[in-house]
Amino acid sequence: MSTNSMPTNTTATPEADAAPHRVPNFSAGPATMPTAVLSRAQKELLDWQGSGVSVMEVSHRSKEYIEITDKAEAKLRSLMDIPDNYKVLFLQGGASLQFSAIPLNLLNGKRADYLTTGAWSGKAIKEATRYANLGLGEVNLVATGTDSNFTDVPAQSDWNLSEDAVYFHYCANETIHGLQIFEPPTVDAPIIADMSSCILSQPIDVSKFGMIYAGAQKNIGPAGLILVIIREDLLGQASEWCPMLLNYEHQAEKESMSNTPATYSWYLAGLVFDWLEEQGGVAAIGKVNQQKADLLYKTIDDSSFYNNPVAPQYRSIMNVPFTLADSSLDKIFLEESKAAGLLNLKGHRDVGGMRASIYNAVPLEWVQQLVDFMIAFEKKYA
Repeated sequence: MSTNSMPTNTTATPEADAAPHRVPNFSAGPATMPTAVLSRAQKELLDWQGSGVSVMEVSHRSKEYIEITDKAEAKLRSLMDIPDNYKVLFLQGGASLQFSAIPLNLLNGKRADYLTTGAWSGKAIKEATRYANLGLGEVNLVATGTDSNFTDVPAQSDWNLSEDAVYFHYCANETIHGLQIFEPPTVDAPIIADMSSCILSQPIDVSKFGMIYAGAQKNIGPAGLILVIIREDLLGQASEWCPMLLNYEHQAEKESMSNTPATYSWYLAGLVFDWLEEQGGVAAIGKVNQQKADLLYKTIDDSSFYNNPVAPQYRSIMNVPFTLADSSLDKIFLEESKAAGLLNLKGHRDVGGMRASIYNAVPLEWVQQLVDFMIAFEKKYA
C-alpha cells in the first residue's frame, strides 16, 4: 500500500521532492494519517487552489467550501455504498458526545437495548442510563463481557433482548480491548453501531444498520470531527430536552452546518476519502488490513513470549493488544521499540502490556518492521 500516491497540483521543489521523515506510528488515536494526504494538505495550506488564502480561512457558507463538503459526502457514499435513504452528517464533539445524543434523539420515553463488550460500549450505556434515570426512558443491558474481561462476546442465545426496544446499541470495535464484532447482531430493533475505530477498514452493508457513528481520528482524519450515518425514518423523534446541536433531524436539515463546522477536519477527511479511493476502495484496503493483522497475530501465536487473550473470532484487525510473558520486560520493550523508531506501542492503562493500532494509513511494511523487532526482542530476552 503506497503512502505517497496522491497527486498534487503544485509546482515541485527540491524540498517537496525529498521523502518526508515518517516513522512507524501505532497510536490508537489520534492516529497515523496517510503521508500523501499530509503532503497535499501541507502544499495547499497557505494557498488553497490558487485562491491566496488557506482553506481554514474560507467561509463555510461559501460556494468554494460547499464544493469541498459535497465532494466529501459523495466520496464517502461511494466508498461505503450508502443507500439514498440515509443522511450523512459531519458533526463535532467526538463519538463520546453521541453517547448522549443517541438517547436524546431516540429513547423518548421508550426502551433501548445495549450490549457491553468493552470500555467504550460500557461508557455508552452509562451515559444512556443517566437519561433513563431522569425519566426519559428505559435502558436494558442485554449482555456484558465482564466475566471474560472483555476478551469474548457472550453467546447471543444468552442475551436478554427486549421485544419492544426502539434501538440496539453496540460497539463494533473496542479500541482498548482489541475486540471486534465483524457482523451486526441479528436483532429486531434498529441497530446503532459505534464504528470509531473500524469504519472504512473493510466492506460493510450499511442497510443493516439504523445508524453508524465514528470519530474521525482513527481512519478518517484528525480529531474534531464525527461522522453520523443515520436512516431517515429515525429522524424526528428527539426528546424536547434534546439540545438543538445534538438533534439529528435539525443537523440533517441544516446539512451539518447549524453552526460553524470543523472546517479543516472536514476538508482533510475529504482528502482521506480521495486517498482511499486511489488505494482501490474499501475492499482493497480491507485485504491489506487483513494481511497486516494476520502477520501480527501469527507472530504472537507462534510465540510463548507474547500473548493476545481475545477469542480468535473476535480479534480486531485494527487494534492488537498483546502482553509479554514476563511483564517486568514491558518497560524495556517500550524503551527499545521507541529507540528502534516504533512509536506509541504502550497498552491502555486498563489492559496493560502493549497495543499496536494498525489503521488504514499504517502500511504493511510498518507492521513487518514491528514483527521483526518483536522476534529479535524475544531472542534477546527469552
